[in-house]
Parts: sequence; structure tokens; C-alpha cells
Amino acid sequence: MKSMTCKDMGGPCDTAFRGAKADEVIKLQDSHLKEAVAAGDDTHAEALKDMQGRWKNPIAGMGWYRKTKKQFAALPDS
Repeated sequence: MKSMTCKDMGGPCDTAFRGAKADEVIKLQDSHLKEAVAAGDDTHAEALKDMQGRWKNPIAGMGWYRKTKKQFAALPDS
């Protein structure tokens, strides 16, 4: 298992997400952003907008995705 924070993936906070694969922590951060904004946390609004833009423009979003997967792979197991 490895962990990355919201901030590591472009968000504003230090909430950590743990997973065996990069895709797991990416999905956890996506849910975190949606839940935070729905609860009225405006500090996450820009990151949520960026995340939604990545999925709407998959070609451009692949750069972020590859970078995040590479960062995750470089992390030590915890």
C-alpha cells in the first residue's frame, strides 16, 4: 500500500489516500473533491473543476494522469 495526499494530486489539503494502485488513490481523491465541495468547502472547488476538466478532455488529462501514476510508483510502500 502507498499513500498520496490531496495536495500531491493538485488539491488544496493534506488528506491522505491509501491504495495498492495509483488508480485507487486517484478515485479516492476524485470522491474527496466532490464530497468536500458538496459540503460547502470552497477551497476544493478549483481542484474539482480541474479534475472534471481532465475527464472532459482526456487527451490533455493524460499528462496529469501519467505524472500522478509515475509519482505513485516512486513512493515507498507503507
